Amino acid sequence: MSNATQSQTNITAGVQHQGSVERAVFTSLTTLPCCIFLYINGVMLFTMRSKAVLRETPRYILLYNLLFGDTVQLALAQLLYLLAACKITLTFPVCGILTMLCNLTSEISPLTLVVMSLERYVAVCYPLRHAAIITIRSTDVAIALVWTFSFLNILIQVILLLNFPFEELDSLQMNDFCSALAMRLNPMSDYYDRAYTCVVFLSAAGVIICSYIGVMFAARSASTGQALARKARNTVLLHLIQLGLILSSTMYSPLIIAMARTLGRLVIVRIINVLYVCIYILPRCLSALIYGLRDQNIRPILMYHLCCRLKLSVVLVKADV
Repeated sequence: MSNATQSQTNITAGVQHQGSVERAVFTSLTTLPCCIFLYINGVMLFTMRSKAVLRETPRYILLYNLLFGDTVQLALAQLLYLLAACKITLTFPVCGILTMLCNLTSEISPLTLVVMSLERYVAVCYPLRHAAIITIRSTDVAIALVWTFSFLNILIQVILLLNFPFEELDSLQMNDFCSALAMRLNPMSDYYDRAYTCVVFLSAAGVIICSYIGVMFAARSASTGQALARKARNTVLLHLIQLGLILSSTMYSPLIIAMARTLGRLVIVRIINVLYVCIYILPRCLSALIYGLRDQNIRPILMYHLCCRLKLSVVLVKADV
């Protein structure tokens, strides 16, 4: 059994010893913000499809792909959390499907941020060629490449996982709660996951930083619109900050593994709840807030859909009066 699996076993035992009242409180405190952000993300996705200008503009198409990946990832993560909180164990095949879907959607965000940064770089540094380079077709191709690259990663993980001798197990029913840590049954899977994560995030950070530097130089050029360059520079900087927040969620498992060696089980369970909200839920929920409230084309439509019921209730009250 790997160190990750041993640590997950300790965490599982901690959850089993956690009081029912405390578990209910922690579950409520994590589920409530998650549901709120899922609602906001859902409204944002609906908003992105409600207007033709949002459906046919490349940067909004990329934003929709980013939001979709974050929303699916958040929903799957909350599902796994609730299963653990309710002490429900799954079989290895079911858990494998859920964790692979989580891994798939978790890779979409950093890769999409890279494409979004390159789009802003082209808009500022090559404004006359932007419409010819960044088309709906090229955007769809870029999104297809992002999903294909992520699928290939999942395929490699599945191949590594199948090397585990499942036929030697008495039952396919898991003893631990379903999680990515519990499914790292092969040490090679753990090594591959670490290497892949490092390569993806270092490459993404390098591309975004280079895009930011290019936009900064373009902002000093007299031939480039200063307002456009400044807005693009701030956008690329937000991409870099968001990438850092997403990267922090990849530190979730290593932090738990390290603390599980020294801290008690109940303490670990409480820390898991705090880290889950701070470094897992929040980074996946910032896209709608950052881009939805900042963009002049999205903000009024988003606020209209978010406040629709409130406006309708006010109109009905006035009609009654």
